[in-house]
Amino acid sequence: MKNIDEQVKKALMDQTSAANQMEPEIWSRLEDELFAEPKPADKKVKKMKKKIIPLFIAAAAGILIAFSFQTETGMALIDRIKEMFVPEKEVVQSIEGMEEETNVQLNEGKDAEYVIYIDEDRYKMIKGEGDKPDVITTKEELPEQYPEVSMIIEQIPGTAPDALASQYEEELKQEFPDLRPIEKVTEPVEGYQLHGIKNGGMEWDDEVVHAYVISNGKEGSFVITERYFLEAAEGHGARFYAMLQEFHIVD
Repeated sequence: MKNIDEQVKKALMDQTSAANQMEPEIWSRLEDELFAEPKPADKKVKKMKKKIIPLFIAAAAGILIAFSFQTETGMALIDRIKEMFVPEKEVVQSIEGMEEETNVQLNEGKDAEYVIYIDEDRYKMIKGEGDKPDVITTKEELPEQYPEVSMIIEQIPGTAPDALASQYEEELKQEFPDLRPIEKVTEPVEGYQLHGIKNGGMEWDDEVVHAYVISNGKEGSFVITERYFLEAAEGHGARFYAMLQEFHIVD
């Protein structure tokens, strides 16, 4: 589901005969809404690749205004857009150096704040109640000798990602003294990355933390914290990475 804006644009542009009949002003507004490139000097402009729902609304609104949902062309275009957001699909992910086709299912986060595709054959989502965050963990409980394997997803309103990343760094250093410096990343999500391993990463069961702090598209942040153990880095770690490639904020 990467580059959703480009997929929506292609779906629109494929319907050239219908698009040519649109009023120029409507088409211009739709182009500006969906596809305009941010100006380099405008530091407040954020990339919107993960904001799938606003794109759907904007595209659907443009279609409705232009030639109504009742037309054959309009319905075909709506179907094209819906295909980008299916409840179940197959993805290819690299696990321990091997490409693997995996069937994943769409899951909605707490209070419908985001959606994410999960391999439900291996993992389950436990939605947080009250102030508790959402937790994605193994479907089957691991034996006692294995450290925790989980991905915790929590929204923090009112604190920007850069400030929150610094706060979270200090918190994680209490548990992981050798935490790496904060790194800005664009994959699998765009934001700040924190990574640490206990005991220098010498044993198979040394605990690993791998966290991301990203914008919630408003004035707050999402904190995504993965926990697993060193031997599972190419297994659970790689699968968590693939899941986050299918993480989309709902505005």
